[in-house]
Amino acid sequence: MDIALSPARPARRVAPALAVLLIILTLVVAWELIKLLFNLDKRTLPHLWEIAEAFGQPSRRNGPPLIGVLVEAALYTLRGALLGFFIGAALGFVLGTLFAHLPLLERSLVPYVVASQTVPILAIAPMVVIWLRGSWWSVPVIAAYLTFFPVTINTLRGMRSPDPRAVELMGSYAASTWQTLWKLRFPSALPAIFTALKIAATASVVGAIIAELPSGVQQGLGGAILNFNQYYITGPERLWAAIFMAALVGILLFVAVSAVERIVLRNIVRSA
Repeated sequence: MDIALSPARPARRVAPALAVLLIILTLVVAWELIKLLFNLDKRTLPHLWEIAEAFGQPSRRNGPPLIGVLVEAALYTLRGALLGFFIGAALGFVLGTLFAHLPLLERSLVPYVVASQTVPILAIAPMVVIWLRGSWWSVPVIAAYLTFFPVTINTLRGMRSPDPRAVELMGSYAASTWQTLWKLRFPSALPAIFTALKIAATASVVGAIIAELPSGVQQGLGGAILNFNQYYITGPERLWAAIFMAALVGILLFVAVSAVERIVLRNIVRSA
């Protein structure tokens, strides 16, 4: 049996990598085709190799290479995004769990939770900056604002996903609410929670970058995007490079959450 299964393992590992490579190649070809078919100039859409070259060029006259500046900015933004992600995820988990167990609280507060996400973040961000007196903490707070909502809704949905007969069985064994939560509801909710966390991971990066703009934070990607946007006419590839770096940070967070999801769910399946 072991000899028959062993050749399939490398294929399983190669398939996702090959799929990612094909997607990247497709996007590259689509980018250049759009530029060619619509005859777009450099200011509208630079070539991908021009953006790649910009990473090795000075960020300003006699300045450091752009790649170094953007990596430092990405690390700075990542710090605020991570803190906001953890705060928002914890808040969303607590709210979703409470709503799942307290229907009256759910009916009372869920409409306000939903309404909070209908307000544009660009309108809220300046107010948060003023409330926190322009401190760096406005960055993780705004990132958490975008993070908590999907975690709240998916936790609520996941906590109610167990079969009612399983819940009744736990009750017949005189299991407490706490035991039913951690032995039945929480494991059942984990797939939905991790789906929300992957959405929240990318949203936290967006929230951190948006928060850096009204906060006047110049060290992060928000400051870099604002700075290179002012010189877009003379160097559009530097703004595109900053945008690619922001996307890379979001992708890395998404991949990190996916890796944790795979490990946690695999251990739960083994222990079941």
